[in-house]
Amino acid sequence: MKKSVACFLALMVFPLVAGLQSVRGDGPEFKIVRLDPALDALIPPDAKAEKLAGGFTWVEGPAWRKKEDYLLFSDIPKNTIYRWKEGEGISIFLRPAGYDLGDTPDWELGSNALIFDAQDRLVMCDHGNRRIDWVNEAVYTKTTLAEKYLGKRFNSPNDLVFKSNGDLYFTDPPYGLDKRNQDPKKELDFNGVFRLSPKGELTLLTKELTFPNGLGFSPDEKTFYVAVSDPQHAVWMAYDVQPDGTIANGRVFFDATDTVKQGKAGLPDGMKVDAQGNLFAAGPGGLYIFSPAGKQLGLIQSLTPGIRVSNCAWGDDGSTLYFTATSYLMRIKLATKGEGF
Repeated sequence: MKKSVACFLALMVFPLVAGLQSVRGDGPEFKIVRLDPALDALIPPDAKAEKLAGGFTWVEGPAWRKKEDYLLFSDIPKNTIYRWKEGEGISIFLRPAGYDLGDTPDWELGSNALIFDAQDRLVMCDHGNRRIDWVNEAVYTKTTLAEKYLGKRFNSPNDLVFKSNGDLYFTDPPYGLDKRNQDPKKELDFNGVFRLSPKGELTLLTKELTFPNGLGFSPDEKTFYVAVSDPQHAVWMAYDVQPDGTIANGRVFFDATDTVKQGKAGLPDGMKVDAQGNLFAAGPGGLYIFSPAGKQLGLIQSLTPGIRVSNCAWGDDGSTLYFTATSYLMRIKLATKGEGF
């Protein structure tokens, strides 16, 4: 592991940022599309998506800190992690959150997905710096957990999830590179899914997916899900988790390619799993709800043109789902609880 000292402009100091809206009110419209009666046990009849904040550029990677009851999320182009807390609203948590070496032509400079480990340390996909880091909030430093595979730099780690044994699984598409797969800075000739053990051992799980993105585990950790944000093959994949932590028997869990071709905004992206194994997954047109068998139960559908749901996170007591959608932070109260609450 390599420690790097970063000149962080802010760490939980500015209560409100000019141009951002922390007051609830006007924002994107969503409606709940109920495709199966089983959805009623997950989303109450009177549930509504509520805007919490807006005015961002492209928000991603929400994560709930249970011990202090607040949400962190990334605005990737603004190179900033924001904090939202009930009764306090929005503040800057960390800036720069990613790339910290000066000007760069790449658009997605900041952090992407965020997660807290078993020690309550913030671990991030450091999109702009093309690595996985954890943040030492006491002394304003980052420690790099992984940045290369076989001597070649990652593309731009995108999403991550911990297994109960401490293994960290993450995806590495090229979205942090200005020219994506054709960018001359791209060193790997594939876009992979990786596993990082607590001892720092890095394993390539698959390099067969075109644009691996969001990921998650079933509650029993026997199934591993990967979203593929490829407009030509917009699918969620499911894999069997092997005793050694590798994955096998990949199959399409759900295919949304036709929906993308119909012009719905968004692609398979971040996801979270509830305690019963249902998936809440960002995709074309909104936030999808799948049963563990891969049946679509419903959709939290975006009605506002251009609004793309990117990711989601369980919060509060586990029955609130926070989600990021283009330039907005949203939430919806559910009748189910997230895995781990």
